[in-house]
Amino acid sequence: MVTTNQETTFVPHYSSLVSELQKIVFDHDLIERYDEKGPRYTTYPSTDCFKEQFTALDYEHILCQQAPGTLIKPLSLYFHLPFCNSICYYCACNKVITKDHKQADVYLDYLIREINLQANQLPHRAKVSQLHLGGGTPTFFSDIQLKQLMEAIRTRFDLLPGGDFSIEIDPRSASTATISLLRELGFKHMSVSILDLDPAVQLAVNRIQSAEETCRVIECARVCGFDSINIDLIYGLPKQTTTSLQATIDLVLQLRPDRLALYDYDHQPERFMPQRQIHQDDLPTTSVKLELLGNSIKQLTDAGYVFIGMSHFALPDDELTIAQRRGRLHQDVQGYSTHSDCDLMAFGVSAISRVGPTYCQNTKLLDDYYAIVDSGQLPVDCGIRLNRDDLLRRSIIQSLLCQFELSFQPLEIGYFIDFKSYFSDELVALAKMAADGLLLIEDDRIFVLPPGRLLVRTIAMTFDRYWRTQNSTDTNYARLT
Repeated sequence: MVTTNQETTFVPHYSSLVSELQKIVFDHDLIERYDEKGPRYTTYPSTDCFKEQFTALDYEHILCQQAPGTLIKPLSLYFHLPFCNSICYYCACNKVITKDHKQADVYLDYLIREINLQANQLPHRAKVSQLHLGGGTPTFFSDIQLKQLMEAIRTRFDLLPGGDFSIEIDPRSASTATISLLRELGFKHMSVSILDLDPAVQLAVNRIQSAEETCRVIECARVCGFDSINIDLIYGLPKQTTTSLQATIDLVLQLRPDRLALYDYDHQPERFMPQRQIHQDDLPTTSVKLELLGNSIKQLTDAGYVFIGMSHFALPDDELTIAQRRGRLHQDVQGYSTHSDCDLMAFGVSAISRVGPTYCQNTKLLDDYYAIVDSGQLPVDCGIRLNRDDLLRRSIIQSLLCQFELSFQPLEIGYFIDFKSYFSDELVALAKMAADGLLLIEDDRIFVLPPGRLLVRTIAMTFDRYWRTQNSTDTNYARLT
């Protein structure tokens, strides 16, 4: 168990590479006092602020106006592939459960049509430096279908050599031939969900996944030359114990992934029907959940992993860790990234685009998506155009989440403000956190201290104008416990 106020340490081999910025302290009392449910900040403002008044015509206009995808500012592309063979009870993602793989053929046809619809709005052929396939289960699609999708993308976009192309993998549906093909298609980064390898936990969430098939996929990816592998874990699952999660992480550490995500399970059965299959009595208590978190953090950091922020860890020589040390880390719809200069065009049901000062989200229902594409329109359901204050606050939240610090002068110059006057109320609210040792407020900057880094979301929420003034209905929220 992690001792209260005990600073985690790194193995000596890595100590010289880890800056003061990336240290972390697990303080049980501070977490209990300050932890609250809040946005994950994949977008700012969060998606519940998106409006139906933002239409496909607005998105078409911004694509023409911003002209994304130049050599100076290449594009990022995201494709949402929603199908899964079976339901995982914990999941709150937008997915379609089916064993009928013919549905993938239909969806692929519409996805290619949407690619053409969006590409037709661009005033030039766009350059792409980042691409991600997410879901759902991207490997629900056959090798032939994945190849067709990449061919369709390359037909309308220029994928730059050495681009950052990644995909989410379910080891239960990915053969060694599929892994080899993905590398041939240009994918360099792979994300693998493990959650917990204990059979009782897997049975409770209806995701039976052996250690052997998981190891097989990861070992194959390394042989095929993938640059990095990410593993997703979840704490707070039903039947989960400190022993089961520790054993899972012990195995994960043997695999030595380049990155790890340690997500919290948020039980909301009133909103997500599959979660009703999970018995409340099987869930760990808040106290046990904190113990799970603290122990896991110590395991990971003792093994040399750096806490990037917001549930994410990486090896000291990973490009995300390096980007954070250099002040170039970015966080958006796809998670942490080194591509802060990229506009994001997204495709498929519920996919969220970020172009210029706007966000827009596609319709969430499959039938609606098909009907709108059939009409020749972009399947935009809602969105938002950010005003000057939104852009300023987004920049602040980004800096805190990615760098654990905030310098006032660049914002004062860029937005013609006096920071202390503009954010006088926020600074008053932060003063209490500073008194409790979460952060340091200096004359020209805010620095998040090691005890505050697990609570950086709570700190960032101080600058969220929407969060404090409305009752949110967004599903993309989280807390530590």
